[in-house]
This record gives sequence, structure tokens and C-alpha cells, in this order.
Amino acid sequence: MLHTFFKLSTVALFCSTAVAGAALTNAYAAEAQTERHTVEVTTVADGLNFPWGMAFLPTGEALITEKSGSLRRVGLDGVISNAISGVPDVVYKSQGGLLDVAIDPDFGENSWVYLSYSEADPAGGKGNSTAVARGKLVGNNLQDVEVIFRGAPKYESGAHFGSRLAFSPEGYLFITLGDRYSAMDDAQTLDNHHGKVVRIWPDGSIPEDNPFVGQEGALPEIWSYGHRNVQGAAIHPQTGALWTVEHGPKGGDEINIPVAGHNYGWPLATYGIDYDGSIISDKTHVEGTVQPHYYWLPSIATSNMIFYTGNEFPAWQGDLLVGALKASKVARLDLEGKRVMHEEALFEQVVEQRIRDIEQGPDGAIYLLTDDRNGKFIRISNADD
Repeated sequence: MLHTFFKLSTVALFCSTAVAGAALTNAYAAEAQTERHTVEVTTVADGLNFPWGMAFLPTGEALITEKSGSLRRVGLDGVISNAISGVPDVVYKSQGGLLDVAIDPDFGENSWVYLSYSEADPAGGKGNSTAVARGKLVGNNLQDVEVIFRGAPKYESGAHFGSRLAFSPEGYLFITLGDRYSAMDDAQTLDNHHGKVVRIWPDGSIPEDNPFVGQEGALPEIWSYGHRNVQGAAIHPQTGALWTVEHGPKGGDEINIPVAGHNYGWPLATYGIDYDGSIISDKTHVEGTVQPHYYWLPSIATSNMIFYTGNEFPAWQGDLLVGALKASKVARLDLEGKRVMHEEALFEQVVEQRIRDIEQGPDGAIYLLTDDRNGKFIRISNADD
């Protein structure tokens, strides 16, 4: 798990400055040794304001959200666009703001872009919740914008919005949600969206085979419950199953493979304690709840995750890569089927900011977003001799 060396080399590339589209040359790339590959870590662009989510367009550009409410195109040459118009208003507060972005599986035909964000109460109340809207990307504008999901209830908090978006092979849209921190007990009841994973169709309608359709007192869009703050989601490339990763409290970050209708235990069971050292639950196992597929003690403060399928890193194909905020690293989990055989910490010495998002690019390289006022868009490429 140790990185044995890293070195800096001067490269010419484009990076953002305060002016969109401006270029900066003679930036640095870092080369690092991992267990299976030598990698080059290059800052493609910087100056992003707390970037949170990214999705690659067919053109090769990345759509990147900034938590303050801007959506931008960023080229692999580092050129950053002006803010895309038509983005919904967000509640930019603490952990809230403009969060994830995804493109429709049929984007080439319909141009739909999906955004998750913290939304104020449309009725004028003090509360907020996670919402998801979609719009058609035309040039540098979002058109025909419509809200397809609103978390309920609106709750006055700046914490635990969850907010990853993932499309299943069948075309369902999964939305991951947080427990809103001080409303953690809501994760165990089905009349609200706190601490849930939701499954809808892309237009916001509810699949008839969702597990709680027709159950009195249950919201029919709920897929699974008993989650804390799910900020990572990925679809397994072979099985098509949804995998998620969620923040534990102080200890107990979890990977789960959410099954329809199942309860994942929070806050009845946890491997962590509260931030002040107090006990949330003295149980790690509770009958009727599902144990995490994998967990971390101590926490690494998980962000997003991907299954790596590209050709850039042959020895990582099929591995699960999980971003971490706390240690500014990526955890590489070597999988045999669903079983985690080994964990390696990647990029600790060369990425100096918290890692908020991780994606595989169209070129097979790995791309990272860092969680900072001067956030970076970083490319990880193969430097094997």
C-alpha cells in the first residue's frame, strides 16, 4: 500500500485561471509508483469553486458542477467554459449546493442532463431537501428544465444531502440521499426520503415493481433504506447491480449493494461512534438489517466510486476505486466477484486536496475532482515504461 517514490516533471498544458478559457503553461505533473502501475498525475484545470460532480459528454468534454451553483464544460485541454445558463437555483449552504451531474444514456438522441442539488422549499418555508432536475443541453444553455424529484420533507439543515445519480442498464435512475444528520432516525421509516436510495424513471415517474409500491404509509419511489449519507454510486459492469458507498460517523464508512426493500441498519446498527465520542448504537448487527458489504475503521470519508473498465490500466480492470476526502486518496479494492481481496491506497503523496469525485474518462484515464475553493480537475494516466 506504500507509494515508493514520486517525482515532478514539467509539462505544457492548459489550466484555468480566474477568467474562463484562459491558459497557463508549465504546470507540473507528478509521477508515482503504485503496486501495479506507475502513474502520471496531471492537473488539467484548476480554479474550480468546490467542484462536486462530473460527467463526460460524447465530445470528450466534462460537465462539472460547482457547489455554488455553476455548471461548466471543461475540455481535456483544460479550457473552462462560462457558466451554463438554465441551472436551477440552489441552496448554497454548508454541504448543500449544486451537487451531482449525469447525462442520459440516450444523450446523443435527447440531450438530457440531470442535476442533483439542495433546493429551497418552493412554498417559502425555511426547509430544504435534495432535488433532481433535468434539462436539454443546447450549446451553453439548459432548456426545457423540469424538476423530476423533490426530497420530502423539506428540512432545515445544511448537512447530509447524499446526492449521487446512477443509471441502471434498464434505464432506471437511482438517486442516493442522506439522513440530514439530525433527522437520522427518519432513515428507519418509509414516509420520508431521509437516508434512502430512490429509484425512478428519467421523467420522474415511479416503476411499478419498486418494493414499496402500494404499501400504506410508504413512499413508492424508495428502493432501500437505513442509509446514512450515500455520496457514491456505481453500476457493476457485469451484473448491472447498484453499489453504493456512504459516510459513517466517526468510523464505519460502508460499501453496500442495495437490494430492493432491504434495510441497511442506520442508525440502529453502526461500526462508528458520534464525532464527540458518544455512542450512537452499541450494536453492529441488528436482526432484519443488512450488514455492510465492506467497511472502514477508521473512516476515510468516502466520496464517489467507479468500477474501472478501461485499457489505460490493464492491471486495475474490474477493480473498485473509491475516492476519499479525509486522506486525499483513492482506495483501490481488488475484487474477486463481489469479494474484496485486497485494498491499496493510491495517489496519497501527489493529490494534496480532498477527493470529491472520481470518473473514468473516454480515453480510459481516471479523472478526479478535488474539494477546494481552488478545486482541481486531475487526470491519472499510465506512465509504465
